[in-house]
Order: sequence, then C-alpha cells, then structure tokens
Amino acid sequence: MQKVLPTRPGADRAAAALVRVELRDFRNHARLTLDLEPRSLAITGPNGVGKTNLLEAVSMLAPGRGLRRARLADMARDDTAAWVLSFVLRTGERTVRIGTGWSRGGKRRVRIDGQEADSTLRLGELLAVHWLTAAMDGLFNAGASVRRRFLDRLVAGMNPDHAALTANWERASRQRRELLKQGRLEDVWLGSVERAMGAAAVAVAQARLEAVSVLGDAVAGGAGSFPVADIGVRGGVERLLEATGPTAASERLQALWRAARPTDQASGRTSTGPHRSDLVVHHRNRGVEAARCSTGEQKALLISLVLAAVRVETARRGAPPLVLLDEVCAHLDPQRRAALAAELDALGAQIWLTGADASSFGDFRHVQPVPLKAVRAVEGAVD
Repeated sequence: MQKVLPTRPGADRAAAALVRVELRDFRNHARLTLDLEPRSLAITGPNGVGKTNLLEAVSMLAPGRGLRRARLADMARDDTAAWVLSFVLRTGERTVRIGTGWSRGGKRRVRIDGQEADSTLRLGELLAVHWLTAAMDGLFNAGASVRRRFLDRLVAGMNPDHAALTANWERASRQRRELLKQGRLEDVWLGSVERAMGAAAVAVAQARLEAVSVLGDAVAGGAGSFPVADIGVRGGVERLLEATGPTAASERLQALWRAARPTDQASGRTSTGPHRSDLVVHHRNRGVEAARCSTGEQKALLISLVLAAVRVETARRGAPPLVLLDEVCAHLDPQRRAALAAELDALGAQIWLTGADASSFGDFRHVQPVPLKAVRAVEGAVD
C-alpha cells in the first residue's frame, strides 16, 4: 500500500499551544478560567476535582464528541441548559480564538475568530488533538468497536479527510438500512445507495491501511524504552482492497450487499463493511497479541502508538498537535516514566498531563504546574 501522508510543504513549525481556556457550566465546573504559558502543563489535585473533565473540554477542540464520547447534554453541569467553552490558541505569531458550545434542543456549535463554522470538521483543519485516558487502559481487551474508534481517531489526526469519509459511509449505510426497513427493494434505489456505500467503504479502508503503514514505521523508529507495536487492520473490506484494488473491491462489496438484502432487511444491520474492521496490535519482542500482555505492557504499547501518531502528525502538518494524557504515569515503572518525560520533551508539543500526586511529575522538568483545587477555589467551580 502506497504511503500518502507526506510532510506538508511550507508549514509553520510552531507548536499549537493554548494560552487561555474558559469553561462555563461544563461537567463539574461552573466557571473555570486558565491563563497559561505556551508550554506543557501538569494538572494535579485529588480525585473528583475535575482534572479529566478539563481534559475533556480541551478534547472538544477536535471534531466529534470528545475523549469520553459523551452525549452533549451529559456534559452540562447539574442539568443546566447549556455549556460554553472558549479557547485562545497560539501557533507561532498567529492567535486564533475558538468557541464551542451546546444549548438544549440544539446541536454543538463552533465559532472560529468570531465566525460561525458550518461543521465541527473545521476544527480538524485547524489543529489536531491526540489523547490517552485511563479509561483506555483496557483497549486491547475491549470489543472491536472500541479499538476501531481508537484507530479512526489516529487516522483522522494524520488525515483530516478521514472524519468526512467515515461520515459518508455512515450516511450511505444508514440510507440503505432505512430503504430496507421501508421495504423499498427496487434496484433503482438500493443500487444507487450501494454504489455510494462501495465508494465510501473503500475510501475509509484505504485511509486506514495507509495510516497504519505510516504509523507502523513511526512506532518502529520510536523511543527504545517503549515496546514496538506491530499493527494492522483486520476486516473484509481491507482484505478485498489489498487483494483486488479499489474498483474491484467496490464492485465486489456491491455484489455482496445485493445478495444480503433479505438478511440485512430482517436484521436491520449491514452485514459487511468497514464498521466491522478491527485494529490488531502485537508486542513485537514478545511475539504475542497485546491482549495477552500485562497491564503495564499494554499501557506502554498504547503510549508507543500515541507518541508515534504525534510524530507522524508533526511531520505531516509541520507542527506538533495538542496532546492530552490523563493519568499517564499509572502502571509505569520509574524507568519508563523517565523515558516518557524525555520523549514528551523532545516532541515539542503542548502536553496536558493529569495526576492526583504532583510528585509523579518529578521527571517532567519543563511543565507548568496547575493545582486544580487552588484554581477552582478562585474561579468558583463546584463539585
């Protein structure tokens, strides 16, 4: 598979950094304002103070539903009717003001430098955000859908078109399910939708394969203190694409969907497609699947993948993305913790770290401390 994620020529190599963050009625924060230096930070405080909630707010700078994939209404504090997030982003000499929010009965809205954006996808064109949360520690033992979302987020960070490609697939497959539900089996309707599905499915699978190839090289060339993860995509669409090429794969998929119309109509599902693919990860040195590794090894493999994605993103955009690492030091021994600190420092990105104990960041020499309890007392956020 040809690798098509080159460095973008002429890009500004200044890192994207948030210098101001404001939360209003978001999760447990009634009002929180942070004025920051354009460098990494360590957010500390006891459990329940809202550290992960703050990272979730920053993750809303990416298209989608943030690092928890929560409903927009669930992000509102104490059943309030709206929440608002405001950011000041600095990249070199450029300053961008970004606002996003939700009010009951509406959709999520985005404003960039005072102008209403027509889609949250515009955020992906502006910057990339990568994250690793404590909830993701069980990724390799979870269902395929969890790993697939993780993969698609990595792909979208490297390929801004990927979110639109997956949206095209979801829209076309939803239209087919609706037609089948209504009993509209005429080929003039279903055939047209299935052709759109074939094009979308191949585009999604191709983007995944290309990104995984690039990401695999980046993992292999990463920090020696973290294990090398051999990665791949397991799925029927990917197999067809690699065996036959895009055109033949799309035609074969359309034939499969035509044959499956009765069973798909009965089940209300789409039997074949990129929605059934899975991310496959092996620990290279041990030669075993990630699911069979220890908790610490799985955490190290995840870190290795995320750091590789950040390096690829930096090369592609010409500047590092924002990186959110929630409780990242958990399950890491002192040697790997020191190695992580050195690796993060070398990335040149603004890293958002969280942890209950400030002493766990002793190796992270260049981060600004943000004790969230003290900030909340001043800003008036409540549990």
